[in-house]
Amino acid sequence: MTTTKKVTAFVGAARKKHTYNAARQFLDNLQSLGAVETEIVRLSDYRLEACRGCKVCFMRGEEFCPLKDDRDVLIEKMMASDGVVFASPNYSFQLSALLKIFLDRLGFVFHRPCFFGKAFTSIVSQGFYGGGKIEKYLDFVGKGLGFNTVKGSVFTALEPMMENEKRKMDKAIADQSRRFYERMMKPTLDTPNWFWLMGFRGGRTNVRLECEESDRDFIYYTERGWLESDYFYPVRLGLFKKLGGRFFDSLTTRMSRKRRGLLKRQNGLKQTWGD
Repeated sequence: MTTTKKVTAFVGAARKKHTYNAARQFLDNLQSLGAVETEIVRLSDYRLEACRGCKVCFMRGEEFCPLKDDRDVLIEKMMASDGVVFASPNYSFQLSALLKIFLDRLGFVFHRPCFFGKAFTSIVSQGFYGGGKIEKYLDFVGKGLGFNTVKGSVFTALEPMMENEKRKMDKAIADQSRRFYERMMKPTLDTPNWFWLMGFRGGRTNVRLECEESDRDFIYYTERGWLESDYFYPVRLGLFKKLGGRFFDSLTTRMSRKRRGLLKRQNGLKQTWGD
C-alpha cells in the first residue's frame, strides 16, 4: 500500500508571480509522480518578527522566546511534512527579507537539528545574476537543519518572461522534482562528509565544555546521547572518519581550554589594574 507523502513549499515572495508559480509547478510535478499531498505557505500571510538575538532559545528553550508570532505554526507545518521547499526571489543579491526572517527565527534548530530523514530543496528566481549563491546557501541551510538536501534550482524571470527562459525553467524544475521525489521516497540517513562530521563533533564538544547543565542545548544533547555518539544519528563511519572524529573532539577541547585560560588571565589583569 502506497503511503501519501506531504510536501510543503514556503514561499518568501509577497507577490504571486514567478517564484510562487515555480513552487506551484514543482508541487504539481510531484503529484504527477505519485501520491503526494502539497501545500504552499506564503510567508507574507504570517506574522514573523525579527529575532532580537537574546539567545533565550539557546539557553532556556524556544518556548521562552519573547516574540509571540507565527513561528511555531510554521515549524509545525515543517514537522508534519515529508518534504520541504524554500522558494525565494533574489532581492538585492540575497534572500527575500521574508524568508531570511523566518530562517533567523529557526536559529535554535541549527543548534538542535530535528528534520532528519525529511527531504529538502530550494527554488530561486533571479533577474540577471546572483541566484546561484542563494541556492547554495539554501542547500547549506537545509543540511544544517537536518534535512536530506536535494540540489536546488535557479531560473531567470525577467518580465515578460521569454520563451527560452520558460523552457529552461520548466526543464530545471521537472528534473528537480524527479530527484526530490526519488530522495523523499528513500528517506535513508546520509553518511556525513568531513565538514559535517567536524561540525557535529566540534559543536557537541563545545556544548559539553561550555554549556551549563541547565542549558537547553546541553539537555537536548544529553537526552539524545549526542554527547557520546559518533554523529547525530546511528551511522557507520570508516576507520579514518572515526579517528578524524576523535581529532575534532580533541581540537575543540584544546581550543576551549585555551580560550578559558586567556579569559582567566584577562580577568586577572583587570582585577589587578582595578586594585
